[in-house]
Amino acid sequence: MLRDEPWRDLPAGVADLIEPELDAITEEIMATIAQEVPEYARPFEGSFGRGVRTGVTEALRQFIELIRSPSGGRGPGREVYVALGRGELRQGRTLDSLQSAYRVGARVAWRRVAEAARRAGLDPETISLLAEAIFAYIEEISADSVEGYAEARSRAEDERRRRRRELVELLLREPPAEEADLRAAGAAAGWRPPAEAAALACPEGELDRLARRLPPDALTARIDGLGCALLPDPEGPGRAGEIERALEGGGPARLAALGPAGPLGEAAASWSLARATLRAIEAGAVPADGGLVRAEDVLADLLVFENRSLVERIASRRLAPLAGLTPKARRRMEDTALAYLRERGNAAAMARALEVHPQTARYRLARLRELLGADLDDAGARFEIELALRARRPLR
Repeated sequence: MLRDEPWRDLPAGVADLIEPELDAITEEIMATIAQEVPEYARPFEGSFGRGVRTGVTEALRQFIELIRSPSGGRGPGREVYVALGRGELRQGRTLDSLQSAYRVGARVAWRRVAEAARRAGLDPETISLLAEAIFAYIEEISADSVEGYAEARSRAEDERRRRRRELVELLLREPPAEEADLRAAGAAAGWRPPAEAAALACPEGELDRLARRLPPDALTARIDGLGCALLPDPEGPGRAGEIERALEGGGPARLAALGPAGPLGEAAASWSLARATLRAIEAGAVPADGGLVRAEDVLADLLVFENRSLVERIASRRLAPLAGLTPKARRRMEDTALAYLRERGNAAAMARALEVHPQTARYRLARLRELLGADLDDAGARFEIELALRARRPLR
């Protein structure tokens, strides 16, 4: 393992020994890089050529200065290599090529410096220390470039997230944004507008984990304290499975609500339904055993949940005859009424639904008629009774 800053132990005179070799070392390093690093195998012209030459000459110059004045440190000089790391990201390259160029530079520089040191008669211990200093120094400038690359990538990701959030907000705008604005925002965010999309709502704390597992063309953002994902072509081949697997995440399925698919101009409506469904699930008004709930499968429950105050007024009027019963008897009559409405008054079907003997079902039905009377035969009243009962049953 290389020790930190071994150049501090070198005699300052070693810098005078190396300095006359710098021009020759620079040219040989550049020629060798062009031969051995495929990404750099092109003429060193224009800004590319200037960048490579600056990197090489600055590296050698800074190394000489560190030997002469170790206490001075590298200071602003390290910015050259931080910038080189940023530049690799902008050019769409990984750091592999730059790191290879650094290794080439270290090898060539050491060979030329070692020759000069031997000619000058330096002792083996100093030559060994010089080798350690060169490779430790290359590690430092390599780390600078890694820092610059990571910083640039972080900024690019932040910018991408910002643009995608702006795109989500634009897609959810009411009234819908102009198509030209959507195309421009999509291009800026690197997102190709699909023919159809659906909005998915999840708890805000689940969004980051979910975003990592959703298909790459999904747009995600935090909206109104919830996690929002816009899913292109959710009804396409294999897409349902992708969404389900994203929610499972290798463990118990997470809670999420999916709005209906439709043209992008209807994304706001899809989000509104997804958000309402998630609220209903969290309130216990819509059953969910974890995993995905599709808004279109629970529209009646949503209608009741989203209009609770109105439904409660209906309940207070239509279910008033049950108010005088004991809690247990009232619950039994409400269960009977709901079974009656769902099974269209068929006593045998009601008995199966209630899991009681048919005679018991008939007795309960007779009692229900005593309480609710003609309302059971009036279509409008039956509708309101069912709304009232559906509002109460899931919340128990």
